[in-house]
Amino acid sequence: MRRRIDAYSLRLFVATAIEGSIARGAAKEHIAASALSRRIADLEHSLGVALFVRSPRGIELTNAGRVVFDRGLQIDQDIQLLKRDVQASDGVVNGTVRLSANMSSIIGYLPERLKSYTATFPHVTLALSEADTKDVIRACLDDRADVGVCVKADAPAGLDAWYFASDPLLVVVPAGHALASDQAIRYTQALQYPLIGVHPGGSLDTLLQEKSKAISGVANIAVQVSSFDAACRMIEAGLGITIMPRSAASAYAGARKFVRRPLAETWGARELWIYSLRKSPRLRSVQALIDTLQD
Repeated sequence: MRRRIDAYSLRLFVATAIEGSIARGAAKEHIAASALSRRIADLEHSLGVALFVRSPRGIELTNAGRVVFDRGLQIDQDIQLLKRDVQASDGVVNGTVRLSANMSSIIGYLPERLKSYTATFPHVTLALSEADTKDVIRACLDDRADVGVCVKADAPAGLDAWYFASDPLLVVVPAGHALASDQAIRYTQALQYPLIGVHPGGSLDTLLQEKSKAISGVANIAVQVSSFDAACRMIEAGLGITIMPRSAASAYAGARKFVRRPLAETWGARELWIYSLRKSPRLRSVQALIDTLQD
């Protein structure tokens, strides 16, 4: 006799398929990898089919697995929505709000406003995840995030958008650098020196590489690091200069050993915007977060 299919096992299966690994799926869902593996094995037993092809290189969905993934993703989203609707029906603003945000907004502008929000709505749990701008937009479109904050983009149909903050790009150089005396620095000037790139493949890195290629035909990135604070350490060591949002420069390059100058390009005047899937009405907890972020 086959076992019943339970919603939690479906959720674990979906998470594992998205992450492409038992270990990463287990970490995402905060469960031991061995326990997750047993859950998936039980699900396969219940359905009578294999859902993954397992190999030393990882896992891959079978044809049956792709069918279960599509349906399981929808079922999990419906269950999460049901839970949140029930939580919001008792007159208290509570439940979980899923917030996806890019690195610079998390560093510079979100913490204080989120503190204000949680102080006003103590029964709400904020599930904050960091992602690149394109992934923030996709998470909102796919209803995997209730609210997104990222660099301004062309909002696809179905998304509402609101201004959040100005976060222009600055050139950060060490004190005493040849560019330190300039009031503003053009990108062509910056390209005359080794550039330290931040977060390869991210929106800022992609933008700078595109602009470099348009000017010189090649991307002039001398060193790549994963974070803005690491970039500042590279500057301290004399390995180059960098371009980063004002939010990050304020957080990591505020000491006297750094000089911060505006990037004198129209494309350097970046703005952060708030995005959310168009719904009417929205959950009160979600609308309250949007209102707080706009304040």
